[in-house]
Amino acid sequence: MSRRRGIMSEQFKMEIAKELGFYDKVKAEGWGAITTRDAGNLVKRAIQIAEEALAKQHTT
Repeated sequence: MSRRRGIMSEQFKMEIAKELGFYDKVKAEGWGAITTRDAGNLVKRAIQIAEEALAKQHTT
């Protein structure tokens, strides 16, 4: 079975988890311990950061 590589780095996910307030849970119990809502919010925030970075690239 091949394992799919993650698109987001572990460091990036951890930074977002800290920002969203569930880093301690991830640190203590792993990614499987977060709620579906937290996972969705993490993805939404990652997309928002990517969109902001792209917008910045286009304006410079």
